Amino acid sequence: MTTVSTIVFILAAALVAYTVAGYPILLSFLARRSKPIQKDERLRSVSILIAAWNGEKFIAQKLESILNLNYPRDLMQVLVVSDGSEDRTDEIVRSFENRGVTLLSVPRQGKPAALNAGIPLCHNEILVLTDIRQRIHPDGLRNLIACFGDPSIGAVSGEVTILRGASQEEADTRLYWKYEMWIRRNMSRLDSTFGTNGPFYALRRDLAVHIPPDTLCDDVYLPLAGFFRGYRIVLEESAKVFDYPTSLDSEFKRKVRTQAGLYQSLQLMPQMLRSANRMRFHFFSAKFLRLALPFAFIAILISSCGLPGPFRAAALGLQAMFYGLAFIDAWVSEKMFLKRITSPFRTFVTLMTAALLAVKVFFIPPRSLWKETVVRNPTPPRSPAPDVTK
Repeated sequence: MTTVSTIVFILAAALVAYTVAGYPILLSFLARRSKPIQKDERLRSVSILIAAWNGEKFIAQKLESILNLNYPRDLMQVLVVSDGSEDRTDEIVRSFENRGVTLLSVPRQGKPAALNAGIPLCHNEILVLTDIRQRIHPDGLRNLIACFGDPSIGAVSGEVTILRGASQEEADTRLYWKYEMWIRRNMSRLDSTFGTNGPFYALRRDLAVHIPPDTLCDDVYLPLAGFFRGYRIVLEESAKVFDYPTSLDSEFKRKVRTQAGLYQSLQLMPQMLRSANRMRFHFFSAKFLRLALPFAFIAILISSCGLPGPFRAAALGLQAMFYGLAFIDAWVSEKMFLKRITSPFRTFVTLMTAALLAVKVFFIPPRSLWKETVVRNPTPPRSPAPDVTK
């Protein structure tokens, strides 16, 4: 029994170490031999599509952000699909109709259905999808579209920059997102990412496909359809989009949905784990093993009980300290230095719990996992703070 516990403990600990740190470091070395993107300056026609539900707090500032882009208006089609909104979303969008914005109101059926209704009406060369909350840098669209000068590029993500928050947990979720961006940036340099950043991405219009109605991550499904036709999915660092800091509770709900969406992707596209995926090793390391992480932590805890005496005491003691720091964080004041120690532990444990709960997608309607993201202050700053990209 002791031997089995030791083997399980070592294997589970190795999986955690490789997934969290080992693979990202390996990827950063591999990405040094990057595939350059052959950009050009041709201004292609674009159709900007926004799917909105009860977005009255953000839709006006979003449309102003789009209409103030450094891009010719005669090359831009702007379409808002209101997914059965019950607030003033439709009224606000109609007030922009004299500035070239089109509203399509559809019954409430979820984001995939809204996108499926809007995409056939998008007639320009490049399809740009963006969410209502984030503000696009004036040069963001121009920098995004430049990447399509490379015929190997099928889809391009903008780089999401989270503005600084006021709380430690907002700082920690911001740090986690920067970690995610580091991995995606290196994967893009190597060849291709496995999806795009939902708040702001573009793809060739002729690559757009019908999205299954219960799909949780359109920003994965749509780009991957092009990936399996031989195209690259890349991240363009200069195409900035700015988002509000979010609480850990909101990030928890988002993580449940995105990890559940990863389970869906494996169901819808099982070729992700087959030779048809030219980056199968990277998908396995960066995505598939993420799903296994929470189970690895459970295996570490259980197998620790069967380790030889001194090792058992050390392993259980370290885990008690790890989970204890996460547990007490809710009662530690923002003013205390201890908060800087406990908050990252709580953030990590919360996100692992979210990844574990993503298995709910097999037992409940996927649409129920869509939750509204709540931000602390929906009033946008006049301009990005000087240090938002640091």
